[in-house]
Amino acid sequence: MIDGYIGYIASVRRYSTRTQQIYRDVLEQFASSCDITDFSAVTSFHVRGYEMYLLDEKGLDARTVNLHLSVLSGFFRYLMHEGILESNPCRTVSRPKTGKRLADFYRQDAMEDYFKATQTYVTESDMGMEARYRKRLARLIISILYDTGMRRSELISLKRGDVDFTRRVARVRGKGDKIREIPLIPSLCEEISLYLQSVESMEGCDTGPDAPLLVTSKGKALYPVYVDRTVKEELGSVASITGRKSPHVLRHSLATGLLNDGTDLNSIKELLGHSSLAATQVYTHNSIEKLKTVYDNAHPRAKSGGNNGD
Repeated sequence: MIDGYIGYIASVRRYSTRTQQIYRDVLEQFASSCDITDFSAVTSFHVRGYEMYLLDEKGLDARTVNLHLSVLSGFFRYLMHEGILESNPCRTVSRPKTGKRLADFYRQDAMEDYFKATQTYVTESDMGMEARYRKRLARLIISILYDTGMRRSELISLKRGDVDFTRRVARVRGKGDKIREIPLIPSLCEEISLYLQSVESMEGCDTGPDAPLLVTSKGKALYPVYVDRTVKEELGSVASITGRKSPHVLRHSLATGLLNDGTDLNSIKELLGHSSLAATQVYTHNSIEKLKTVYDNAHPRAKSGGNNGD
């Protein structure tokens, strides 16, 4: 039954390979922990027991547990459609409450510190070919993630033919295989061009339009761990960049910066490839301190200290 569901979300829902594996892991862990061999016999007691197992024994936070329960709920709806279950066992199970999570982000001046410190990655010609290539690739990973707000998976899946230097846009395949175009600033186009020059100097590297845009020094496509490690190493070397170092925080940083500069939420939603405006609205929380400053400086009563008189 699990194989059937994974086949369904792969072919019909068109979920990514990584998402398919996450779903499979959750379902297999649920079956194993609850000792379930026949899913037609699953009840809300099994689901509640699994929830307690994740919270108490595994020590997972409420948000992660809710993700597990969402996977199970989708699976049970599939079983209902197949006539294996009459009702969804998740419906009567209360989910753990989660507090509002504010999106982490890096300050714009801190990111500028990084780009100033690594400018030589782009222009340096005295170092060896492989060392120069590694540095250009590392900085370009940061540049693309921060300048475009792409997801890590979108960065990895970029093809050489996805970059249109004439129009200065990148064609990105997002969640659910949805295609969108992201504008590229001139400096990023130039950096990509310089990087591609380094790639073309590597022997046996595929330079066709369907070849990966970003490859390791061995000519292989990037993979998630490589990107995560690069982000941690690059941003970890800059003292003004604090907090968690991850590709997703770079994405959050662009969204927060655009919002602070007055970009409307719908435009940010389209840029990031969000399916709904609700996913984009999380960034409004990061702008409250700036809003307070504007309010204090501009509001008539705030300027007068709240006095009613002259």
